[in-house]
Amino acid sequence: MMADTINGGKWIVIVNPNAGSRKGKKDWDIISKLLLSYSIDFAAVFTERKRHAIEITGKIISEGYRRIIVVGGDGTMNEVVNGIFIQKLCPSRDITIAMITVGTGNDWGRMFGIPQDYEGAIKLIIDGRICLQDAGAVTYFHGTEKGKRYFLNIAGLGFDALVVKRTNRAKDRGRSSKTIYYWTLLRSLFSYRHTATDVVIDGKRIENNTFSISLGIGRYSGGGMMQTPNALPDDGLFDITIIKNMRKGEMIRSLKMLYDGSILNHRKIEAYTGKNIKIDSDPLIHVEADGESLGHSPIEFDIIPESINVICGICANE
Repeated sequence: MMADTINGGKWIVIVNPNAGSRKGKKDWDIISKLLLSYSIDFAAVFTERKRHAIEITGKIISEGYRRIIVVGGDGTMNEVVNGIFIQKLCPSRDITIAMITVGTGNDWGRMFGIPQDYEGAIKLIIDGRICLQDAGAVTYFHGTEKGKRYFLNIAGLGFDALVVKRTNRAKDRGRSSKTIYYWTLLRSLFSYRHTATDVVIDGKRIENNTFSISLGIGRYSGGGMMQTPNALPDDGLFDITIIKNMRKGEMIRSLKMLYDGSILNHRKIEAYTGKNIKIDSDPLIHVEADGESLGHSPIEFDIIPESINVICGICANE
């Protein structure tokens, strides 16, 4: 029997025990009992370190698994997605992923109507409604070394990347809550400076003094902010939001627009869509994707249309 037929109908559950201030570990007994009570056929594996879910995903795909449940946060989901795209044994569209969130943000799941309560998320898995969504690929530099990363939700450059970096440092020190991103954002406003950027979107060049850039497949980031409020995860396009240089007071007064979806109405914000985006800057501008700090410019993004199956409560274009 071929490997890809052995476990194709069985779920593998990838658990991040450290997600959500170790809720992954604390609540696993509850989650596993619920999975069993709904007669879900599964095997579980726990991550042990950063980037471990990437390795696990490649391994379990080689063992024939094609259905993955992520128990963790958006960062764990990002690692699983990278494992799917890095492996070469089967097309990414052969894989289906579901999520039981134990993280603090749930930004990716918010777009697809995935409940934050465990039983509600498991009922979605039972229902089996599938959306085929886009993914993004980003290449960047870390010093002289070139890197590549895949992402499912949103990438940010400039100020956004700084906030993510500082938020991740706070989480590494054991500080994790739904408000930590917001307070880190406010504190970072007083130290960040704008960057002169050269952005090329599908061949069209745009030059700005830039505060922040967001490229969205999804709409939400930072625990519910909408930096790309019109993004659709299955239209084959990035939604690009460029925030030009603003005074600090103006930025603070505009924060509510990030939450109510009206951010694109601001006079110092430009919105575009595109499939291939190249970004250079002076000084260097840094990038994050799905809340994972990566590297710096020059940076290039490419959309991978309709490339992965996700279990959803609603399709985002409904």
